[in-house]
Amino acid sequence: MERTTYAEGARRAWPLAVAVGGFGLTYGVLARQAGFSSASVVVFSILTFAGSAQLAAVSIVADGGTAVAAIAAALLLNARYLPIGLSVAPYLPGRAAARAAQGQVAVDEAWAVSHRGGGRYDPRLLVGAGLTIYAAWVVCSVAGVAAGSALGDPETFGLDAAFPALFLALLAGQIRDRRLLVAAIAGGAIALAMVPLVPPGVPIVAASAVCLAGLRTR
Repeated sequence: MERTTYAEGARRAWPLAVAVGGFGLTYGVLARQAGFSSASVVVFSILTFAGSAQLAAVSIVADGGTAVAAIAAALLLNARYLPIGLSVAPYLPGRAAARAAQGQVAVDEAWAVSHRGGGRYDPRLLVGAGLTIYAAWVVCSVAGVAAGSALGDPETFGLDAAFPALFLALLAGQIRDRRLLVAAIAGGAIALAMVPLVPPGVPIVAASAVCLAGLRTR
């Protein structure tokens, strides 16, 4: 098998890191505009490193939702990392602590970059790509925090559309057959119907739970 390097993983991931950085910048701006402190925004990115979960949590809290709703939505949105972690686990070298550390950067983009075909994954590509994505997310989150107070109202620049845009982008990559499409439509319909009836955040939690019906056991 061809020997790979961490640098190769980073090289393959940098175009994706540019896109991730854009979302990180937007996250930092919107989180500050929503009233989060600069320190909490940055620490959230450093410790959590889950773009969709962070954006959802910030969106829910900014709209007046509870912390419980924000946490539940984040957990459901990140449920996909369980099968991702299981798929790469057999290929991560070292003892338990080292394997766990490598698994922290097994995000969607790094997972895709490290796939070698046939269900096999390259740990060097995974870590190289994952660290690149992580650096882009944290650095651009910090930049977004710094820019938040200078940009004024995010709606002026259309940044308020970042949340739905991100979720639609994630959804588009997941719909591969009719069953998944039905689950996505059902989740969207339930969320839309619940918006005027329940507190902020609950529609996202309910839609995410319904969409779990689209998962298929292989």
